[in-house]
Amino acid sequence: VQLVESGGGLVQTGGSLRLSCAASGRTIGAGFMAWFRQAPAKEREFVAAIGWNGGSTHYADSVKDRFTISRDIAKNTLYLQMSSLKPEESAVYYCAAFPRDDFRREGYRHWGQGTQVTVFS
Repeated sequence: VQLVESGGGLVQTGGSLRLSCAASGRTIGAGFMAWFRQAPAKEREFVAAIGWNGGSTHYADSVKDRFTISRDIAKNTLYLQMSSLKPEESAVYYCAAFPRDDFRREGYRHWGQGTQVTVFS
């Protein structure tokens, strides 16, 4: 599976941004996909995940009620709608597919190259 993120960029504090992750090579099927982020000098952290077929969603507490993860099965594309963004959320955002264990952990089989999100005040 190849994953390609897009949609990152510069946004003002309190603004919104939508990230996309196009998957190719195979359909996601019954798997999970997720978004992670990594800020400079920090560990990569879980942001949100979605069950591809059933659509169940899961969020880190820090983004709940502000971020929305979704998917378009026909397009094999994952999205992350982010709102009320904060400067401390500036990071490289990665999408991932097919977790080996807990979907909140980094043990995913496939990762995208990441897209930079910078929130300025």
